[in-house]
Amino acid sequence: MNEKTSYQVYGYRWVVLAAFMFILAANQLLWISFAPITSTAAAYYGVDDLGIGLLSLSFMAVFIVFSIPASWAIDTYGIRVAVGIGAALTGIFGLLRGFASDYTFVLITQIGIAIGQPFLLNATTTVAARWFPAEDRATAAGLGSLASYLGILTALVLTPYLTLRSRIDGMLLIYGVVAMVAAVVFFVLVRERPPTPPCPPEQEKRSLVFDGMKESLRIRDFILLMLVFFVGLGIFNSVTTWIEDIVRPRGFSIIQAGNMGGLMIFGGILGALVIPILSDRVRKRVPYLILAVAGATLGLVGITFAPSYWLMMISSFIFGFFLLSAGPIGFQYGAELTHPTPEGTSNGMLLLMGQVSGIALILSLDAFKSPDTGSMTAPLVVMIGLLAGCLLLTTRLHEPKIFLTEN
Repeated sequence: MNEKTSYQVYGYRWVVLAAFMFILAANQLLWISFAPITSTAAAYYGVDDLGIGLLSLSFMAVFIVFSIPASWAIDTYGIRVAVGIGAALTGIFGLLRGFASDYTFVLITQIGIAIGQPFLLNATTTVAARWFPAEDRATAAGLGSLASYLGILTALVLTPYLTLRSRIDGMLLIYGVVAMVAAVVFFVLVRERPPTPPCPPEQEKRSLVFDGMKESLRIRDFILLMLVFFVGLGIFNSVTTWIEDIVRPRGFSIIQAGNMGGLMIFGGILGALVIPILSDRVRKRVPYLILAVAGATLGLVGITFAPSYWLMMISSFIFGFFLLSAGPIGFQYGAELTHPTPEGTSNGMLLLMGQVSGIALILSLDAFKSPDTGSMTAPLVVMIGLLAGCLLLTTRLHEPKIFLTEN
């Protein structure tokens, strides 16, 4: 078989990607579904706010334990089996959660869903590599990230309305049915790989989980990038988890908290689409990472101190627009720094950093809030300082050699 006929791009790749995006979005929907109704859920289950925060925090703790095994399984057994594990756990435990009558059962099902998360999140670049040519893989991986954001956006905006209309148990059951449908769609539509590869053999991605980790940790700029993700992604996880508790002391309702969180993610979606395109066009990464961290810092200042609803909405949008735009640029920058290490390895390491810090920051926001008013202003100020420190770190980064060589 000659080179022209040894590989081919199939239209069915978009069906595979869409089915993968559906189950990934469903998983993220289940993760953050309690964030905009923290006080209501705490009263419903008879626990304190931290008990509800633990439902989100469990995802980060489980990710730390299962991230590397999930990456190994994806590399060893492929999409249908390894990603199928994540899809099955999301669908089964998501539906069981809809029938949970007490907090303990909810926590158990939440952990089951959380185990499925790394099997989905860590597979984004693998799905792209199996079905897409090299020139389209960044787009495919970007759409995978977009699916995560859409799942979070849906939960933050829709959960308060569903809770008021159908109560918490009704809301959870609706989400559980959606998760099960997404899992069924995955198993019906997703195939392991196309009949022929989508690219020449030399462009096929091969996962080198442990070798890639070892080589990446020898690169100074990648270590600095990991620190930036440690702070930035951790702050995002903690702010989205405690969004209602952050704004409730200032008199905002659960509907307003959900709208703020939704606008934050909507801004992130726009930022993740616009800023990486600009970065590609000018063939620079570092200036846009600096811009993203600087903008996120200003947005967090607004979220911390804004006294009015419209200022909070603007601040939430700015925070999401810049902070989430740093994700795609950072992942690509990390992949270029660590080339030829596969993207899945560098991406997984960066995600892992955010889960570790997310746990610490979520607990800190609750531990150091005002005992009298419940205000989280003091720990949020510390987070502003951490982002400012990240801004200094980004100024020490260098453009990847892949761009310097091409220029």
